[in-house]
Amino acid sequence: MKRLLILLILLSITGYTAFAQITDEIRERRPQTTAPVSSEAVREGNWIIGANIANIGMNFKSDFFTLNINPRAGYFISDNAAIGTEVQLGLDVYDGGETFRYGLTPFVRYYFPEGAAPTHRWFGEAVAGIAGSSEEDSEGDSVFSTVLGLRAGYAHFVAQNVALEGILGYTRTSADISVGSGSSGLNLALGLQIYLPSRGR
Repeated sequence: MKRLLILLILLSITGYTAFAQITDEIRERRPQTTAPVSSEAVREGNWIIGANIANIGMNFKSDFFTLNINPRAGYFISDNAAIGTEVQLGLDVYDGGETFRYGLTPFVRYYFPEGAAPTHRWFGEAVAGIAGSSEEDSEGDSVFSTVLGLRAGYAHFVAQNVALEGILGYTRTSADISVGSGSSGLNLALGLQIYLPSRGR
């Protein structure tokens, strides 16, 4: 009986050790989903390039398709603070026509050191620029107008220089861009940003 008990204990220990080794190997092989580099990415002299995508969808009842994409580039003028510009591009395709939207909106972005972690950063952003559309003038909709906005976002670093971002913002404009009829409103966007170190590093 003692031999059987000792054999069972040895088999249990061997099985647990083998399971732990297999689990460690699986963890090492799984795709990388986070990287502890947020403080290095937002240093003075670095660059940021990427794009936000918002309002993509298709309404099958009305045959209406919409897509907005905002490529951007910026430069860190100091640690945590970047300036740059964003291009507003949008397309609505519907039964009977299409509307193309465009704009150029410089931005200022600040990454908050408070609440920062090695893998993520919260940030705030202000945008001010111009925008327009191919749609002809109608009441309450200018073809060419100013754009003003405030945004808050979260950047999660999935690799050394790559972050996925979620952004919630309020935009005010008379141009028919990414806020429906063109007056003002909230919008939610998802983005992919690449943080490039300066050449001196």
